[in-house]
Amino acid sequence: MQKIRVELGERSYNINIDGACLHELGSSLVRFEFSRRLALVSNPTVYELYGAVVSRAIKDAGYELTEIIIPDGEEYKSLQWLQNIYEELLKARLDRKSALIALGGGVIGDITGFAASTYMRGIDFIQVPTTLLSQVDSSVGGKTGVNHPLGKNMIGTFWQPRLVWIDTETLKSLPEREFCSGLAEVIKYGVIWDSDFFDFLEAQREKVLGLDTDALQHIIRRSCEIKAEVVSKDEREAGLRAILNYGHTIGHAIETITGYKRYLHGEAVSIGMHLEARLSEVLGLIDAEKVKRIRKLLESYGLPSEMPEGADMEGLFSAMQLDKKAVSGDLKFVLPEKIGAVKIRGGVSAGEIKDAVR
Repeated sequence: MQKIRVELGERSYNINIDGACLHELGSSLVRFEFSRRLALVSNPTVYELYGAVVSRAIKDAGYELTEIIIPDGEEYKSLQWLQNIYEELLKARLDRKSALIALGGGVIGDITGFAASTYMRGIDFIQVPTTLLSQVDSSVGGKTGVNHPLGKNMIGTFWQPRLVWIDTETLKSLPEREFCSGLAEVIKYGVIWDSDFFDFLEAQREKVLGLDTDALQHIIRRSCEIKAEVVSKDEREAGLRAILNYGHTIGHAIETITGYKRYLHGEAVSIGMHLEARLSEVLGLIDAEKVKRIRKLLESYGLPSEMPEGADMEGLFSAMQLDKKAVSGDLKFVLPEKIGAVKIRGGVSAGEIKDAVR
């Protein structure tokens, strides 16, 4: 089993990566000295595939387990469904030494983490991500939250998990579209931090898309290493961590104006990555060939790179104004200067943004 440490002092934790390891989860919890009552949060799709093995592993380790199933989809990462989780936790009488286990993708991880951070003013939780996107991004770093109709992830907390448990075998049951969506976040790490990793993704495309075990473990490990390094240096996004938002300023706005239904998160981020690279070109920070290289890699993994036909441009700009990174209406963009390096830039005019988006 590969282990990556997220160094955050007393909040430090491990990211464990292996294949076919879900059955070992229960025994790994004993060292945390949780109380006997735990809760598992999942969705119907993931629970049908992996709920039995995870539940059995936890119960065999001596825990009582409450299982909470919420519908599958970004639109269910809401205050309404958060309320439902609280009700189930209270009915099951989970206490301050209890813990929640998030079994699923980014939606499950985000809402479970937020519930854990607020239930009884904060209890522990474990991330068991089952999608590529959640394994390489959302399960690591402690960002939790739910959506509001006016903006994505506008209500949330920073709350670090006690453990991230990644079983790469779960990716084999992932629909191709979901897998490719996760690759957008993988490509992001190459653009913002590691040009060699970007080169690897270009050269090993067939192995990655073919779910080659070594290639998968490499992209997951390297992505987690980069995110762990960034988060360890800047846990609460005071500066450096903001580079992880590359593609997200435009990407989140696209999700908002399409009601979280037209695009998967990674697909929206992919469009945002290309358009924000183009914005960087408009501002003279990067040359056109590098922008083309970014676009080509995204498209080679089956990801979209352009705004949808007939997109509501006024709605897009309105949604961007609600971005959490905006201060007094000034949008902050993460803009690539080359493959492997970015800068955070404010003071971008509406005209420059429109030039990039067009």
